[in-house]
Amino acid sequence: MARPLYLHLSTNPISISQATESLIRTSSGQAALDYAVQAAELYMRAAGEALTKKDAARLRLKCQQLIAQAEKLKAELTQTPSVLLRTSKLHSNLFPPWTKEPSDEEFQLLPGDEPFTDNAIFTLSPRQTATFGGWKRPRDLHDHVEADDDVFMNSSSGCDLVQDVTTDCSVVASLCAALNILTGRKSVRRIEMNCQRASTDSLQQILSSILYPFDRAKRTPKVSASGKYVLKLYFNGCFRRVVIDERLPSSTSDRTLYVVDRINPQLIWPALLEKAYLKVRGGYDFPGSNSGTDLWVLTGWIPEQIFLHREDLEVDKLWRRIKNAHDSENVVVTLGTGRISAEEEDILGLIGEHDYAVMYLEMIGDSRRLLVKNPWCDGPVWKGGIPQPFDAESPTPYAANPQRQLPPSVAGSFWMTLEDVLQHFESMYLNWNPALFPHRQDHHFTWRMPPQELSSSLVRNPQYSLQSPAGGPVWILVSRHFVDEELEIARNRTDSMAAASGQLGYMSILVFENDGHRVQVSDGDVYRGPYVDSPQTLARFDTSPGRRYTIVVDQHEFPLPDYTLTLSFLSQGQLAVKEAEDAMTCTREVAGSWTRRTAGGSAACTTYATNPQYKLSLAQAGPLSVLLSTNMQDIHVHIDLVWSQGKRVQTLKARDLAGSSGEYRRGCAVVNIPQIDAGVYTVVCSTFDQGQSADFVLRISSMANVEVQPVPADAAGRLRKTLGPFQLSDGEDVRRAQLSVSWLTRMSVTARSVTSPGIDPSNRPSSTLMVRVSVAHGWDPERITIATSGDGEYEELKTIVRTPELDMEPARIQREGMWLVIESMGTPQVGECIEIEIHSDGPVNVGPWALV
Repeated sequence: MARPLYLHLSTNPISISQATESLIRTSSGQAALDYAVQAAELYMRAAGEALTKKDAARLRLKCQQLIAQAEKLKAELTQTPSVLLRTSKLHSNLFPPWTKEPSDEEFQLLPGDEPFTDNAIFTLSPRQTATFGGWKRPRDLHDHVEADDDVFMNSSSGCDLVQDVTTDCSVVASLCAALNILTGRKSVRRIEMNCQRASTDSLQQILSSILYPFDRAKRTPKVSASGKYVLKLYFNGCFRRVVIDERLPSSTSDRTLYVVDRINPQLIWPALLEKAYLKVRGGYDFPGSNSGTDLWVLTGWIPEQIFLHREDLEVDKLWRRIKNAHDSENVVVTLGTGRISAEEEDILGLIGEHDYAVMYLEMIGDSRRLLVKNPWCDGPVWKGGIPQPFDAESPTPYAANPQRQLPPSVAGSFWMTLEDVLQHFESMYLNWNPALFPHRQDHHFTWRMPPQELSSSLVRNPQYSLQSPAGGPVWILVSRHFVDEELEIARNRTDSMAAASGQLGYMSILVFENDGHRVQVSDGDVYRGPYVDSPQTLARFDTSPGRRYTIVVDQHEFPLPDYTLTLSFLSQGQLAVKEAEDAMTCTREVAGSWTRRTAGGSAACTTYATNPQYKLSLAQAGPLSVLLSTNMQDIHVHIDLVWSQGKRVQTLKARDLAGSSGEYRRGCAVVNIPQIDAGVYTVVCSTFDQGQSADFVLRISSMANVEVQPVPADAAGRLRKTLGPFQLSDGEDVRRAQLSVSWLTRMSVTARSVTSPGIDPSNRPSSTLMVRVSVAHGWDPERITIATSGDGEYEELKTIVRTPELDMEPARIQREGMWLVIESMGTPQVGECIEIEIHSDGPVNVGPWALV
């Protein structure tokens, strides 16, 4: 419930309006609805006390607008988003969003009815199939047990869950670690979520709210007379209804194919939880997960993965966080190993790629210790060992504090110091009580993967604007919805579990201070989470009051064409969250490519002018952003925005640059100009090295419409005449050749350095030769130069030297003559020659070269 809106009725209606709209804008879900209703009531009362009809009409209109807004907010709260309905089907099973608790009548067995049988198919692994003895109901599995329901659902003498011939170590580790919050006598606060909102606390045990039927008087699950069980599990964006029957996989040997309690082997509710989870994940041959994900599904508690080998891990801070929260039963802790060789497994007593439960955390003097449990029934235990200070015959911290319960001695459990855990485990999984956060928003969306040309940028990534009026910590969780295709990828793995997870791709959360607007590239983030192969990842981020942030979901190597995800925001105060918008209103995208002919390389290459270029016409001044993104992420790319009137840029001069993307950048580059004059520009798209072929997209954003057109290549639609290369002399050298045409012709001249045949250019020192190319009418003293390269200056042959375009008039050439002049200074290197090309729209005749 939102806090009351205390405003005196004599307050100016305009002030009431501003205050109300501000509160509604910065709220969401039920809180926003409450504010809208309160404000409508205030306006209605104010209209009744208005002094004039005009004021009363204005206030009544405002009231009507707020009532309409409240109706819209109410509809949003009660409507299940379509994306949640679309992701209700998995493995040919339907898992609808949770709407209400099932009634007791649903579990009754009427006279003459057969017990409930679920038609879902549960696949088994080859090892499980070898000992599979069929699906049996609990009383058939334990036919020696007296007909007492209590033995199937209650374990008064403790619980010691283990796995046997199963592949779901993470699930069993999760159940072991979460036993206290599932069944402990201490009630646990819990948030009930209705898809897009969270907000009522409950003092129920978790198990009582996820497994039905449940005996609340006995505080234990109830045996279903019909053999039908309904579970409330959290996945694919909301709590969902999962229906199973009581049948469990039996074994022809003394091994079990489901989770079992070693103290009370007849206890079945853990096996029912396991079966429901495995129905969601695809069967008993489920190739594995991590316990953070499992507990997220089983309990709805917020998952966090800590990578224990990170150099920036703050160990003391981590211990304080988990110790305090574990003592108050607000976090469940599990551990996961990485890949370990068979030899290391034997030496350490740890299993590679295996999840372990953390049962207790304790501080003994300066020693920080964890009681760790291997969920395998006959698995090895840690051989490093530490002295056991909990012997009943020796003084212990528990003896000094009789209120503390002595941890049980359970086979497969062992104590480890925090330092040993950090060294030998790869990940720590924390699942946090969602009731720690009074405010929550869930946003569901479909993400279609961008084309390869845009995969290096963020322009197609989900992005949200986040603002916290009060500031403070905000937790942001992105969870990927389960789909059948990912299960097939995991089942077809040929290597380790880690390799299978890696085949599903990686995702992360990025945060930018960009005033809540969309970002195009990943540079400049203020928070960057690790890229993980789990179906979810959490970002814990401190916000400044009133500042708007941009939250971006990023991925790497996602194999499917589209995904459905949920982005959750959890906080202590109200948040304003919405989809981020582009800072600019107009966007144009142009596809292009670097080919064998057009991959000209950087401005230091002689072929720079052959790069793809675009004429950019801006009708009015304003901000401009140009993004270049390629399908080859290892190629370094760059953008130059040049004052060139939309003409092809031949050589790049600093004075002509209107903007640049800076250093060459892998995969994509962007140039942002806060204010640029109206005009016609040329955009040059280049790779660092010449000859690199790739496709790309050029994306141009502005506040007004822009026109983008490719600039034709030099030889496009023109004749190319290549003159035989020749070697220049040392020192100063001037050569000329006579030109003639039969009709009016437009042409330009280029000169470039080439190497004589038989000489390896890589062994030749760089050239120091300087050249100037010009075209002139007449000769001294009547010579008139009509076009010259480099604005009349000598240029190095490291790049192509070229003249501007010029007109050749036959009548004037006949009267005055026309000469192509090559002037050089410096010393050419061994084997260095100069090659001249003439580009024209008609035939050009060239006479022999002559030294002047």
